[in-house]
Amino acid sequence: MCTSCRPPEINLIISPFLNSTVQCLEMTTKRKLIGRLVPCRCFRGEEEVISVLDYSHCSLQQVPKEIFSFERTLEELYLDANQIEELPKQLFNCQALKKLSMPDNDLSNLPTTIASLVNLKELDISKNGIQEFPDNIKCCKGLSVVEASVNPITKLPDGFTQLLNLTQLFLNDAFLEYLPANFGRLSKLRILELRENHLKTMPKSIHRLTQLERLDLGSNEFSDLPEVLEQIHNLKELWLDNNSLQSIPGSIGKLRQLRYLDLAKNRIETLDTEISGCEALEDLLLSSNMLQHLPDSIGMLKKLTTLKVDDNQLTSLPNTIGSLSLLEELDCSCNELECLPPTIGYLHSLRTFAADENFLSELPREIGNCKNVTVMSLRSNKLEFLPDEIGQMTKLRVLNLSDNRLKNLPFTFTKLKDLAALWLSDNQSKALIPLQTEAHPETKQKVLTNYMFPQQPRHDEDYQSDSDSFNPTLWEEQRQQRMTVAFDFEDKKEEEDNSGKVKVKKRKNMFGETGLSSAPNVLLSQSDTKYVHAHLSHFHLCRWR
Repeated sequence: MCTSCRPPEINLIISPFLNSTVQCLEMTTKRKLIGRLVPCRCFRGEEEVISVLDYSHCSLQQVPKEIFSFERTLEELYLDANQIEELPKQLFNCQALKKLSMPDNDLSNLPTTIASLVNLKELDISKNGIQEFPDNIKCCKGLSVVEASVNPITKLPDGFTQLLNLTQLFLNDAFLEYLPANFGRLSKLRILELRENHLKTMPKSIHRLTQLERLDLGSNEFSDLPEVLEQIHNLKELWLDNNSLQSIPGSIGKLRQLRYLDLAKNRIETLDTEISGCEALEDLLLSSNMLQHLPDSIGMLKKLTTLKVDDNQLTSLPNTIGSLSLLEELDCSCNELECLPPTIGYLHSLRTFAADENFLSELPREIGNCKNVTVMSLRSNKLEFLPDEIGQMTKLRVLNLSDNRLKNLPFTFTKLKDLAALWLSDNQSKALIPLQTEAHPETKQKVLTNYMFPQQPRHDEDYQSDSDSFNPTLWEEQRQQRMTVAFDFEDKKEEEDNSGKVKVKKRKNMFGETGLSSAPNVLLSQSDTKYVHAHLSHFHLCRWR
């Protein structure tokens, strides 16, 4: 290509075959510009055709002038993450533009000349300082996606409601206090996100949004559930978390297509029995409210896979919870539960179970039927013993029992071959602490213990421990990077074998009998200074692959 035909500061990469399309070009800034090029007029008598330009993360303070050389053919322009403060008028001569992306800049206004972009379909002006949309944005009738989050926008002009082809609108983290009364004219909307604004009500016309599938009203100022929501029958996802809701009316049950419902961080005291009408519901989040009980009808949510009711005032869980056969995650931590219903044993799909910071003194034997649980956290309860049936939960990888009143562990723990972390103390430095076999003085049954038993309840409420930040879900996701343990308790005959002898210190166990300690840092009395030779019950550690 001759020098006279080459645009300034652009290096064209031409295919060796003149009739083939060149796929990309490279700027002198070494930023890749994705484009569609045709060999220059020196070869074919045509000028270059650039359809896409990407100037993202170039530390630009103004729109590059070379862009205007392609105003007839440019369809997509990316100016993300620069320091551009103003948009030049020439930019809006690019009437073929279909996508304009300018997030994370220093724009303070959107020029009225944007009305010239009659073919614009996608507009991203998020993370700027724009305070309002010009009313004549209504001329951009082809707009289908508008992302304007994180701007100090206080209201939408009436002209905005004339964007009748709009399907996705994102206005999170703005200063909106209300929506236009005729907002319902945007009847093609499928996604509407208005999180972190100052909304208290919704216009009645919103019932005309018959195609709306996702509505995010989280972190606003709603004290009541907007009545108009019950008329949006195709709604599949609804966020109303972090508002001031006190109750959930029965009308919520009319949303039969609803799959995801987040009502966390409100002041909800009661949940209407008509919640059962949300028969398609898969995720129900009720964390951090003031619920004292759950309705029995919750058991009718047959498709529920996630139920979070942590940080409430629940004194019990309904027996009908056992009907949630597809439930995979149950979090009822930080409540006032004294027991769990035996029907919990019917939750055969359960994988993650958390009941931290309650008043549980025992677990139902039926919990052993939850054989697919991989993560279980029972921290800060009043557990004095665990049922033998816990040994049936053979897929357990993480188990948190810290800050309880356990005297020992059932011998059936030896069946938990996949256990990767066993937390017995708040200040436990390692995820796995060796256990040894002892006989209970009364029942003569084998039990497991170590120097951490019997557990002592923690009285210092200000004590901060590693397990306070215990995250069951994170442990499950990172299981391939953790260690697993296989219990290998040798029988008495093998212990008498002389091979592999090691020195250990004798100590008195929790029952006052002589036992073996595998903990080198245990303080022993003078009478416990003798050495004996024996096999230690031990952990075989291997990297989980």
